[in-house]
Amino acid sequence: MRTEGPDRDPEHGTLRPTPPLSLLGWALVGLVGGWAVHPLCERLSVVPPLVSAAQPLALLLLAAILGYVAWATHRAVHVRHERLEPHKAVNRLVLARASAIVAALVAGGYAGYAISWIGDPAELADERLVRSLVAGGCAVAAVVAALLLERACRVRKDDPGAT
Repeated sequence: MRTEGPDRDPEHGTLRPTPPLSLLGWALVGLVGGWAVHPLCERLSVVPPLVSAAQPLALLLLAAILGYVAWATHRAVHVRHERLEPHKAVNRLVLARASAIVAALVAGGYAGYAISWIGDPAELADERLVRSLVAGGCAVAAVVAALLLERACRVRKDDPGAT
């Protein structure tokens, strides 16, 4: 697999893990966007959205799927020392990176939305705050599972098929 860009380590021909600062940056973008939803809705005289139970459950399902794929990949590559087909390894790595970035953005968005409700006297403010925090926590779980999947895709340096 040949790629160009900042994640490419030209000396060893390998990809580096997703940078934590990248995840933090996307979480901050989400935080600002999520915080802006509440004041924007008030300014436009629109009812701010409620966070339903389905949203955190969907994020929890994503985290569970990513966690299972990470576990299965780790067992195959690091415990049973099986060689993943290159296209499967790339697919899992792309899934892990994309999921980590998007889940960080979503976690920040829910956190920002929750922060915007702190101290608000609205009738459903506490419900929006708590549900947003729960959804944000589920998104953080998805980030962790995605990073575990990315880590499970690593091959040993002494692996003859790692070139």
